[in-house]
Amino acid sequence: MNESINDNYIQEDEIDLKELFSTIAKNKYKILLFAFVITSFTIVYTMSIPNSYKSEVILAPQEQSKSMNLGGLGALAGLAGVNLGGGSSMDAFSSLSTIVNNNTFNKMMIEKYDLINKISIQNMDKNLIFAMNNRTFYNLFKSEEDKDLTYDEKLYNTIKELKEIVSFSSNKKTGTIELSVTLQDRFLAKELLEIYLKESTSYLSKLDMQDIEKKLKYYKHELANADDIELKTQLSQLISSLMQKKVLSKASEYYVVRKITQAEVAFVQDKTKPKRGLIVIVSFITSIILAIFMVFFIEFLRGEED
Repeated sequence: MNESINDNYIQEDEIDLKELFSTIAKNKYKILLFAFVITSFTIVYTMSIPNSYKSEVILAPQEQSKSMNLGGLGALAGLAGVNLGGGSSMDAFSSLSTIVNNNTFNKMMIEKYDLINKISIQNMDKNLIFAMNNRTFYNLFKSEEDKDLTYDEKLYNTIKELKEIVSFSSNKKTGTIELSVTLQDRFLAKELLEIYLKESTSYLSKLDMQDIEKKLKYYKHELANADDIELKTQLSQLISSLMQKKVLSKASEYYVVRKITQAEVAFVQDKTKPKRGLIVIVSFITSIILAIFMVFFIEFLRGEED
């Protein structure tokens, strides 16, 4: 009896599979037509998207002197709310990437370099590059900038966009840092890269120098009031170390990092995105699956009505 039941299940499964393939075969032209329409629209859409290009520079952290043995001075400095910095809590990569993603820093950059207008699609229009050098579809989908936005809304949108196009990454194997800018205007990408490298390192230098001045003021005060010879020696060494760091910060083109490679304008053929071929393939496969699902759903509804 069990064998009979199993045979019935197998027979029902076979019938269901035959019905499924039969439904697909019966509606194959509809499925292909749907896939053709969706894929065609996808091709038109991808053709309307300008190429994006990446400009990048490889950086190496500058070597820093080994921290001194501060002994009991850590607690002493802590009373003044000063971080001695014997071992930095953040390396060059962490510090710079944090700055680049900071809203205050980006707001300063936007106001200083008029980035709201500079990275607008209208300003970059003359340098946009399209597939097969055809911008017909771009003009078809092109929309005018929303002039009704307030300054704060434009500022917010620009900060959000900058966080997407400017990127710091770290290579743990080589210890190098990569700063990159991905933009539709390959010339502006290089310009923006150099601006961010200069300003982020200058911003970090300014923060560190403020911290150093605070430490120097505190240590000099303690040195003037210290009676113990050993304590005076340690304080003098700390002051000398901070002064040395202050001088060395001005000896390099960029603070805490040095260039290994130079930023260059990307070649026209060397686009980063969009991956048009991949987008079209994914669209075609997805449309086929969606069309088959719709066919089965329609057949199911018809079956319910009968």
